[in-house]
Amino acid sequence: MYYATNIRYFQGKKFSNRIRRKIMITILIVEDEKPISDLIALSLSSSGYICDMAYDGMEASDKLLEKRYDLILLDIMLPEVDGYELIEFIKHMDIPVIFLSAKGRLEDKIKGFKLGADDYLTKPFEVLELLARVEAVLRRFHKVSNKVEFEDVIVDTKAHMIKKGQKEIILTEKEYRLLIFFIENKNMAMFREQIYERVWEGEYQENSRTVDLHIQRLRKKMGWEKKIVSVHKVGYRLEA
Repeated sequence: MYYATNIRYFQGKKFSNRIRRKIMITILIVEDEKPISDLIALSLSSSGYICDMAYDGMEASDKLLEKRYDLILLDIMLPEVDGYELIEFIKHMDIPVIFLSAKGRLEDKIKGFKLGADDYLTKPFEVLELLARVEAVLRRFHKVSNKVEFEDVIVDTKAHMIKKGQKEIILTEKEYRLLIFFIENKNMAMFREQIYERVWEGEYQENSRTVDLHIQRLRKKMGWEKKIVSVHKVGYRLEA
């Protein structure tokens, strides 16, 4: 069983702000075996990453056309379109790819690297090795940064510190995550459902005022009453 020795490490564990800083890194897991895909997603999301899943090559290609990802974890033996074909589709998108495969022969690995993979991990593998390789690839592609900036606001995601000009701003955890979310998606109208699912990591309940109330507080603390604007029948937008 994949991750048998490590998966308990992640279940029920409370993570620090050091982990939470990865909130905006989005990873697409392309794996046709759902139990394996679920376990990979659990370990990555517990470490602060956002995960989407696709169970065949066609579904993965559709998701890649709809959304921008920071990293793809790609199985080779997939239904519909296999990993070798899919990486040809991906290679012009400037998205790093880690192959995850039971095909562990040297010639398989060489083929994967020649096709454009940035790393190759043979199944079965340990969770901690997967996490280390994910972070290493993201670091090489400069996807992991300790600073997020927007106009006169600088967020030090390592220290969990927000400065607006020379003034330090104190936010709650959810307000902090909202701030990062809006900065990373500036000038884009975001549905309440999208905001809730990314910041609260749960299913949005219709007529809930949670998002609106937190945005009101964030506006006030940041002095962004005119920056975070309401978008009729959609949600909110941070204007640059």
